[in-house]
Amino acid sequence: MAEFEPKIVCFACNWCTSAGADLAGTSRMEYQPNSVIIRVMCSSRVDPQHVLWAFKKGADGVFIGGCHPGDCHYQDGNYKTLRRIKLLKKLLGDFGIDPDRLRLEWVSAAEGKKFVNVMNEFTDHIRKLGKLELPENGGPPSGE
Repeated sequence: MAEFEPKIVCFACNWCTSAGADLAGTSRMEYQPNSVIIRVMCSSRVDPQHVLWAFKKGADGVFIGGCHPGDCHYQDGNYKTLRRIKLLKKLLGDFGIDPDRLRLEWVSAAEGKKFVNVMNEFTDHIRKLGKLELPENGGPPSGE
């Protein structure tokens, strides 16, 4: 039997994390190919419904990357993200989702190596958790 390969949705801030991922690519750094990167203008633009929708549609893990605190292109967007993620992690358990399946990291445009390390670490962590099995009636709302 083949080893489980997780599906990870990665929401990456346009100004920092996405640029860090681009730096990793142009520097020919390699990381596990389990993630799909969705570029957002700011980590604060990731609504909790986006995260719940990703899990409902088959993601085993969701990663959100933003600018370091104090470096947000939109001044305080990442502080809003931090508060929102803390609340969302508490809510995930109500839907039968381990809060460890959601990860928030600050990755700057100059941190291609950090992006690679974080994505590899998160992928390995989700692989250990196994496939996300949502309860039939307890999963996140459809949002469709």
